[in-house]
Amino acid sequence: MTLIGRTRARGIETLTLDSPHNRNALSAALVGELASCLADCAKEDAVRAIVLTHTGNTFSAGADLKDPPDPAALVGLLRQIVELGKPVVARVTGHVRAGGLGLLAACDIAVASTESTFAFTEVRIGLAPAVISLTLLPRTDPRALARHYLTGERFDAAEAARTGLVTTAGDDVDAVLEPILDGLRRAAPEALAETKQLLTARVLETFDRDAAHLTALSARLFASPHAREGMTAFLERRDPSWLV
Repeated sequence: MTLIGRTRARGIETLTLDSPHNRNALSAALVGELASCLADCAKEDAVRAIVLTHTGNTFSAGADLKDPPDPAALVGLLRQIVELGKPVVARVTGHVRAGGLGLLAACDIAVASTESTFAFTEVRIGLAPAVISLTLLPRTDPRALARHYLTGERFDAAEAARTGLVTTAGDDVDAVLEPILDGLRRAAPEALAETKQLLTARVLETFDRDAAHLTALSARLFASPHAREGMTAFLERRDPSWLV
């Protein structure tokens, strides 16, 4: 079963997360297939930029609790997007949760519809947004991130844009994207690659410094009693035992 759709138009390769049975959750299979598609795009001179989008009403529901990716594989995917020598643009017309927000933050530009919603739900199931912090901490407002990390509250596209999680939001996401994609098509490929390196240097420093620690933290938390209770409660659609 193919989990990533692919189309190309005038130098823009669109990769579409297409795993409706789990709301595009980051399963081991989806992470692996997306990494493979990105590697293919990196080799294609005809690809000027990549748009990462989704089917259904959810960009990504976060890690697939029934088939979670290895933390190292998720780190590899996020770094691959950041290091890719072509711009990656997220197109979001639905909801984004937990690990999906790390994917969003890895992209160079992110555009969301005003109907999109966002939430870091990890703390509500006994986890922490560990690995995804590699892309989120260098690129988003720290005070806002503290609130949303610690509470798991849902927030809207205007807040996501204000805090730097997304670049911009609008009622018609494709109308917002049009001048962005036009600009990328007009840019020299070598210039885009060099400019992206300038923009991602600080993010890659975070990977070099923190990836091993955050990967270990993620693995430890997934194996913890709190996580087992939290994930069981989530799957059984009940409140966890720690609710007060």
